[in-house]
Amino acid sequence: MTRFALRGLLGRKLRTALTALAIVLGVAMISGTYVLTDSIDQAFDTIFTDIRKGSNAVITGKSAFDIGEDEGISEPTFDETLLPEVQKLPDVDQAEGSVDSDATQFIGDDGKAVVYGGAPNLGFSIANGDSVFNPLTLVEGTWPGPGEVVVDKATAGKEDFEVGEAVGVQAEGPVQRLRVSGIVQFSSGLTIGGATLAGFDLPTAQRLMKKEGQLDEIAVAAKQGVSDAQLVRQIDAILPDGTQVRTAQQQVSEDAAGTNEFISFFRGFLLAFAGIALFVGAFVIANSLSITISQRTRELGTLRMLGASRRQILRSIVVEALAMGITASVVGLFLGLLLAKALFRLFNAVGFTLPNTGIVFVGRTVIVALLVGVLVTLFASLRPAIRATRVAPIAAIREGGTLPEGRFRRLRSVGAVVLALLGFAAIAYGIFRSGLGTTQVLIWMGVGTLLVFLGVAFFSSRLVRPLAHLLGWFPARFFGVAGVLARDNARRNPQRTASTAAALMIGLALVTLVATLAAGLVASFRGAVNDLFTGDYAITAQNNFSPIPIDAAEAAAKAPGVTAVGNVRTGEALVDDGVRFVTAVDPGMAQVIDVTWKEGSQDVFRTLGQDGAFIDDGFAEDQGLGVGDGIQLTFPNGNSRIFNVQAIFDPPTGGSPFGEVTISSAVWDSEVPQPRNLYSFVKMEGGETDANQTALDDALADFPNAKAQTRQQFIDNQISGINSILNILYVLLALSVIVSLFGIVNTLVLTVFERTREIGMLRAIGMTRRQVRRMIRHESIITALIGAAIGIALGLALATLLIIRVDFLVFSLPVAQIVVFVLAAILVGIIAAIFPARRAAKLNPLEAIAYE
Repeated sequence: MTRFALRGLLGRKLRTALTALAIVLGVAMISGTYVLTDSIDQAFDTIFTDIRKGSNAVITGKSAFDIGEDEGISEPTFDETLLPEVQKLPDVDQAEGSVDSDATQFIGDDGKAVVYGGAPNLGFSIANGDSVFNPLTLVEGTWPGPGEVVVDKATAGKEDFEVGEAVGVQAEGPVQRLRVSGIVQFSSGLTIGGATLAGFDLPTAQRLMKKEGQLDEIAVAAKQGVSDAQLVRQIDAILPDGTQVRTAQQQVSEDAAGTNEFISFFRGFLLAFAGIALFVGAFVIANSLSITISQRTRELGTLRMLGASRRQILRSIVVEALAMGITASVVGLFLGLLLAKALFRLFNAVGFTLPNTGIVFVGRTVIVALLVGVLVTLFASLRPAIRATRVAPIAAIREGGTLPEGRFRRLRSVGAVVLALLGFAAIAYGIFRSGLGTTQVLIWMGVGTLLVFLGVAFFSSRLVRPLAHLLGWFPARFFGVAGVLARDNARRNPQRTASTAAALMIGLALVTLVATLAAGLVASFRGAVNDLFTGDYAITAQNNFSPIPIDAAEAAAKAPGVTAVGNVRTGEALVDDGVRFVTAVDPGMAQVIDVTWKEGSQDVFRTLGQDGAFIDDGFAEDQGLGVGDGIQLTFPNGNSRIFNVQAIFDPPTGGSPFGEVTISSAVWDSEVPQPRNLYSFVKMEGGETDANQTALDDALADFPNAKAQTRQQFIDNQISGINSILNILYVLLALSVIVSLFGIVNTLVLTVFERTREIGMLRAIGMTRRQVRRMIRHESIITALIGAAIGIALGLALATLLIIRVDFLVFSLPVAQIVVFVLAAILVGIIAAIFPARRAAKLNPLEAIAYE
């Protein structure tokens, strides 16, 4: 039976290839994800290892708690007088202090900050170019001296920077012009992606980064024969409070922790979409095999008549699925390798260059990709295989035999409804149950969504006839007999049509869910800005989200016509027993932001002083706090202060620029080195005018990374980030739509085989080839629209459930996107019908009538 099964598979090459494509695409996504993220991971590991070249131990500042990425604060610095104390230790061979920054930008000839995608702009000191701690080598020129800078080779090439010319550099203050003394690269030849490197001598770096007399770290090399552990113990004995020492390897792990966390998230994010594609592919495979087995009823009946047992029939179908799964998974595995290479090139093309030390293809990628592909194929084939075992021997002599229905057919609809309700219940439990962790919430939502999709897919056969009648009205009314037959064909086998439409339904449900949530987020944000913002202009970073030096706002305040400036500093602090998002404001905020207060008033902005704070009502309720109560804040440097609650505000649905706890900027600046603003809001005489815009632009000329924008520009720029994320999600979800497209193609091809004699009869009695193509095309469009109708409705239902739970979202129907999704479904139907329609139109009427 195994040989028979494989021969049969080879005899149906086209059908097998179309079915296998669903698995190929899903496995390619899995393989490509692992190859891409493993390659990035290896590159970053190499970078962090190279940076610690020559070090046995590293001394750094010690924060009172773990600081998140991009929070506007950094690890505390320490006094540079520690360096000579370390150098005196008996086990120390060499020690070198340094400062660094991840916001040191070159300014191009066009006056704009040099930024490549989201890559960091790294600035650092080079105390001694010939030091064992220096991972860089000169390509051209000399190491930097006072008022000089070295540039990495990639940036110099892109921006045409040359040795000897003066370039603009901005760190914590205004732009400064420095002479390019040299061009550098990593000694290992490693490429650093889109990051820029700016190296200075130590005094220049300290001045630019406002760290005079301070160090970020000290690299230490041990004398011959001294172990790392021994060196660390000796250094630790002399360290002051607020500092710590680690071995070089421990520091490498610490440096890589944030990157590894991001890569893990990125990997999981992409794998989730690969899982969606495979889930959709499972529907395609199950439907295709069901149709194929139905068409082979006489063949299976003949096998039973010749003595084949049900177990052998089951085994033969499983062998076919196994062979198809293995073949498709192998193809997908190596297609994923090409996909990873293509993604690297794509990122390079759009300016988001990733570090790359070569493609990494490990055994885990092979095992996981093949295992998942084969198991999904086998699982999808089980139901068709079990149905095949019910074919009786008498089917061998019946004309047009069909597969017998299962014993529980009458309970199918009830079971589908129960399954969907269980899914919605699981989702509701995940999002409304208090006390669940993030992982638990995601698990409940994932399982619930899976059950909902399965339940709706199984029940949708009940919806096919009325939907096909409704959606088929237009072709039946305006395209004559071809349109009528297309509508009737879509209604002929509701189960088949529903299974085919289900694959598209899943993809469109998810894109509708995403679009609705995004529309709600945009609507709530617009409403929040309109409710809160009473100023005229907002100042943010060019990328809209990075913190900027406070000097930028101070320069803007000096512009002609400015009457008030309100700044928002952001960061993290230990609030009582937990790390929380904290903000700091200055008195000018009272004139540019109008807050709804549950207790207190706008005067609080002016009266915060050294020990005042205001909090949002959610935090007040959770912590049982009221006006007059005290809150203890611990800053990264370890200092703790008690702040008295002076007011409680009620943020609008779309959120506010303030954290759970807000204090005065004066206190914040005294505890946080290099404070930065996330937003600065400006009020000017005359409001929004061209003259005022020009005045602000001129004032910010020395801060190319800052931009002044009107209220509407501020809203649009903040929303642009949402739109970028939305586009990425659409592209990833498009993979599931592509899989469903092949599912429709496969179904139509198989139905053309099945209806060969019928098409021959239609051609014999006068139907033209054009009418045949139109019939197949309209049937495909009706099927796609059925999937779209159910999917869009389901997506709106899921989005509504989430919006009810999420406080900062409002429901906003994304009408334009829904229209686009419907048109996309029609396009999918048209594309899917091209090959089957041409194939059907080419059938010879006489040969088709004689087809067995």
